[in-house]
Amino acid sequence: QVHLVESGGGLVQAGGSLKLSCAASGSAFSIDTMSWYRQAPGTDRELVASISNGGRITYADSVRDRFTVSRDNTKNTMYLQMNNLEPEDTAVYYCYLIAIRSATRYNYWGQGTQVTVSS
Repeated sequence: QVHLVESGGGLVQAGGSLKLSCAASGSAFSIDTMSWYRQAPGTDRELVASISNGGRITYADSVRDRFTVSRDNTKNTMYLQMNNLEPEDTAVYYCYLIAIRSATRYNYWGQGTQVTVSS
């Protein structure tokens, strides 16, 4: 079992910045891809950014050039630096992880952290 703990959400004014963290813990696993998703009320959950074990990065068009995803493999932690935040970025942000144990892939979701951007 892998446990994910997200932190860093909060309330910020438009144009401000926040940094989210997602720390993974557990035993006998390796991490493949880590991703951030978000879900605003009444909408589907959408991919924000993704980073593979090899460092390949993907961004949603709406956040490209404003958000930066990174990971520290020594700490099993992923980060999302969010700059120039817009009210449209308001959502619950979820960490998503693909872990590998004994050649089997497992998917895990974090509990989510609220990001609210005021205009």
